Amino acid sequence: MRSHQATSALTALASADAGTVPGNWLGSRLLHTDDFDLSLGAVIAACLLFLACLALSAILRHLLRRYARRHENVNPSAVYTVGRLTHYLLLTLGVLLALNATGIPMARFTVFAGALGVGLGFGLQAIFNNFVCGLILLFDRSLRVGDFVELASGVHGVVRGIHIRATRVTTNDDLDILVPNSEFVTGQVVNWTVREGLRRLKVPFHVAYGSDKEQVKEAALDAARAVPHTYAFEGPHAPQVWLAEFGDWALKFQLVVWLNADATRRPGAATAAYNWALHSALQAHGIRIPLPQYDVRLRDAQAVTATDSSPH
Repeated sequence: MRSHQATSALTALASADAGTVPGNWLGSRLLHTDDFDLSLGAVIAACLLFLACLALSAILRHLLRRYARRHENVNPSAVYTVGRLTHYLLLTLGVLLALNATGIPMARFTVFAGALGVGLGFGLQAIFNNFVCGLILLFDRSLRVGDFVELASGVHGVVRGIHIRATRVTTNDDLDILVPNSEFVTGQVVNWTVREGLRRLKVPFHVAYGSDKEQVKEAALDAARAVPHTYAFEGPHAPQVWLAEFGDWALKFQLVVWLNADATRRPGAATAAYNWALHSALQAHGIRIPLPQYDVRLRDAQAVTATDSSPH
């Protein structure tokens, strides 16, 4: 009888220990203060909540992109803006939920805010500035994903993404350049596609003095018709030929054309195509393209020697 009771007591004790081991493991303290205890279970719960918010953000952005692909009347730039703002909101929500799960008292945030202010005053000022500029770009409709831009620094390409710190610009050489967001807000930016996709291009070229101006005009218009980038050949967007300047050694003309939406995003290739067509058209019409010419006058060598040797 006694042996049976002892066996039952040991079994009950083992069961109780087995049931409390996981609780003790999750409840183990990692940090202890007078008014705050941080346990391992709270840290795990905080991480799971933050990861859940990140996963929800990724799923919602994927659904938005798929919706934009299926509906052609939806503006991709607006979908991108909504996706980025949703990501930032869920990211903030995840941080707040994680902090709440750890049980950190709000009084502790005053110390954290003070440390963050000192950090912004020293090393984090540029990062915070770029983050705020990124939010301005998302709300401001002057710059959208898909626009072709040209910066004062010489960077030009298509805007592919506006992120927390920088904006990704893809050049025509398929190179991705990360430009700080503050450069788009404080610097000069040329947006080639902020309105309609048509832009005017001026291609300069020179011909020799004595060339027939009407023949030069006809040759330049033939060149414009030979390039597929020309938007229209009649009406207000028809190509024009301007006599821009009387140069020292040549007549300076400009071929003025309106580019279609595709060529607007490739200004370098469009200029090269018109230069190629102009050279061929001028040669076909027998119009000479001059080289720079300068007249050099030589004085008599003996007179120069006499002048140099004369006393002052």
